[in-house]
Amino acid sequence: MIDVKKEAEQKTRCLLVGEPGNDLAELKGLVSTLGMETVHTLTLVRLEPTPAYGMGKGKAAEIASLAKEVQADCIIFDFNIEPTKQRNWEELAAMPVFDRQEVILRIFAQRAQTREAALQVELARLSYSLPRLAHMYGDMARQRGGNYGAKGSGETQLELDQREVREKIQQVKRELEKVVTDRETQRKKREKESMPAVALVGYTNAGKSSLLNALTGADVFVEDKLFATLDPTTRQLSFKEGNSILITDTVGFISNLPHSLIDAFKSTLEEAARAQLLLIVIDAADPVAQKQYETVQNVLHEIGADKTPRIIVLNKTDKISTDAVTLSKLDTIFPGALHISAKTQAGFEQLLEQISDMLFGKRQDIIIPVAERSRLEAIRKTGIIYSEEWLDDGIHVSARIRPEEVKKER
Repeated sequence: MIDVKKEAEQKTRCLLVGEPGNDLAELKGLVSTLGMETVHTLTLVRLEPTPAYGMGKGKAAEIASLAKEVQADCIIFDFNIEPTKQRNWEELAAMPVFDRQEVILRIFAQRAQTREAALQVELARLSYSLPRLAHMYGDMARQRGGNYGAKGSGETQLELDQREVREKIQQVKRELEKVVTDRETQRKKREKESMPAVALVGYTNAGKSSLLNALTGADVFVEDKLFATLDPTTRQLSFKEGNSILITDTVGFISNLPHSLIDAFKSTLEEAARAQLLLIVIDAADPVAQKQYETVQNVLHEIGADKTPRIIVLNKTDKISTDAVTLSKLDTIFPGALHISAKTQAGFEQLLEQISDMLFGKRQDIIIPVAERSRLEAIRKTGIIYSEEWLDDGIHVSARIRPEEVKKER
């Protein structure tokens, strides 16, 4: 007798296929985040750009046979599959076949919580699906018992649906523009408060949300999975010295992030581009931390934030605190990076000090001529004044002073 409950709980079994030199560790993480199970992985020795399958017909038949042998429910490629090739693969393997882009899109669809995130994901999904409608019709044809890609009335319906998707894309764009305009209004209101803005950026699952929570006492959702956060969350951080800043947690980056998602989440990613300071959070315990950092650099360049001042933060050092060799290697790769742990708050004092130095300037003593006393207000707005004393030779000030104010002194 079939155990109905067990059948319902059974995860979708996946065969993962990667390009030469790819260990597929990241795709495994993505598949796991989606709630699916990896039953087998295959890294290709070479990749031939053939029109039918993107590789030789013999290798394609071998992969299709392997999928049946390991009892996989689907095949997932860790590289983009064109719509035509996708249809060919599904016809050959007689099971769903999709690529890394679709896995990421499905994860984003699961994770979207706010109206803006939902619209951004919907826009990316529609843009991705438009050239693949014929592939979807193939699925339905098989379910109806018809021929894959059958012509006739379905072809007319396909054209109608393509037009409907295009109209839906325009509708979502209009709705998204309104939501973005509302958020822009909120952002401009924050800017009027004259508080410096800091953005937490980094690879997905590097611990950005945990760091935001630990620094500000926020309650941002945290989970040890990829893309736990899609929506930018801004919280205020107050220093002991009396000054405050705004910190924004942004969506995590990932290698080969689909351009449809970069375009859809552009307004969200602009939070990083507009910040006065970036905290680039790196998972120090991840063996491919350097590669992930390079991905972050590429995305920052793409959104125009590659020139923004930054602090590199090696997070999760509590996991490698006894491994001096690993830490030494990380210091070589990331010179000047700070060692912290969002979990234990180790290194926070040094982190906060460096944030203050970069946003408000280093603490120093200067003498301002009485005739230039208006500079006091400028320092008060951009730095922190600890003490001021009006003497015969001028105003003696002890303060955190921005570099531009120091230049005026000279």
